[in-house]
Amino acid sequence: MKNLILTSSSGLSLMLADRADVVIPFFFRFVWGPLPSPHELATWVATRSDKHGPGSHWSDDVAFPEAEEAGSGLGLVDFCERYDAIELWFDPSPNDQLLLVWLLDYLRSYPEIVARLKLFIVTFDLLGADIEGLRSWAVRDVDVGQGELQAAFTAWHAYRASTPEACFDLLESDLSALPMFRRALLELLDELPSTTTGLGSSEMRLLALMARGYSSASSLFTRAGLGRPSIFQEFELGSLLEGLAQGSEPAVSGLDDQLPSLRGNHSQERLNAYHRSRPLLTAFGRAVLAYNEDFSRHNAIDRWWGGTRLTNDRLWRYGSVLTKP
Repeated sequence: MKNLILTSSSGLSLMLADRADVVIPFFFRFVWGPLPSPHELATWVATRSDKHGPGSHWSDDVAFPEAEEAGSGLGLVDFCERYDAIELWFDPSPNDQLLLVWLLDYLRSYPEIVARLKLFIVTFDLLGADIEGLRSWAVRDVDVGQGELQAAFTAWHAYRASTPEACFDLLESDLSALPMFRRALLELLDELPSTTTGLGSSEMRLLALMARGYSSASSLFTRAGLGRPSIFQEFELGSLLEGLAQGSEPAVSGLDDQLPSLRGNHSQERLNAYHRSRPLLTAFGRAVLAYNEDFSRHNAIDRWWGGTRLTNDRLWRYGSVLTKP
C-alpha cells in the first residue's frame, strides 16, 4: 500500500522517518503578514503551467524519490490520487493548525481524496522531534469525516474574514473534531492588541524579557515562546521588535542603525543587524509593560492578523472580550 504524508515545514524530519513513500511539506506562513489570496493558493496547488515561477508550485518543496518524480508537475489532488492512504501531520502550533484547516477546506471538494485521509493527532512539537521518535511513536489517528471538514471550513473562513469577530465566536463552537485547534485559536487571539496596552502577547513578552535583563536579539527570540516554540519565526519577531522601536514614543531603543534601510529584507544582512542590536526598554516601554500606557495611542499600528488589517483607526482589541474599533 502506497502512503503519502502532508505536513508543515515543522514536519520535514518525517521525510527521514520512513513513515511514507512521499512527504509533502507546506511552507505558508498564515500567522504573519497578509494571507495569500484564494487565487494564489489555487495556483499553488494546480497543475504546473507557464504561470508558475520558481517556488510557486506545491512540488517545488518536495524531495521526491526517483520513482515518484514523474508526478511533480501534477496538481496536488491528482498527485494524491496515486496513493492509497494520505496522512495529515500537523502539530499544535497556530501556523500548523491554520495549514491543517486550509488544507481540509481545500480537499473537502474531493470526496475520493477525503475517503483516504487520516488525521494524526500530533500533541508534540514536530520541529523538535527526533527521527527515531517519529519512526516509532504510536500517534493516535482518526478518519477524516464531515465533522472535521465542517470544523475546518468554519475555522478557515473565520480566519480569512476582514474582522476577527467570527474567530472570537468560534470559541463558543464545538471544535472537538480538531482537538488541537482551540488552543491554537486562543494563542492567535492573544496576538490581537490588548485592550489596555494596544500590543499583542508576543510584543508584551519581548518587553517583559528586556525588563528581566535580556539585552540581545538572540536571547529575546529564543525565549519569546515561554518554553514552547513562539508563534512567530525569527524575522517575524524581529519585525515586531522594530515596530516597538519606532514612532513618536518608542518602547524600545538600541536597535542597529542599519535596520530601517533593511526593512522587509529577509537577508543574512538583516539577521546580522538584529544580532548586533542591544535592545533596551525606554521609560515609555516600562510604562506600557506596567499597563500604565497604551502604545497605540502614541504610535502607528499597521499589521495583519489573518484577514484583518489592524491600524490605529481599525484596532480590534482582545482581552476577556473582543472590542470593536
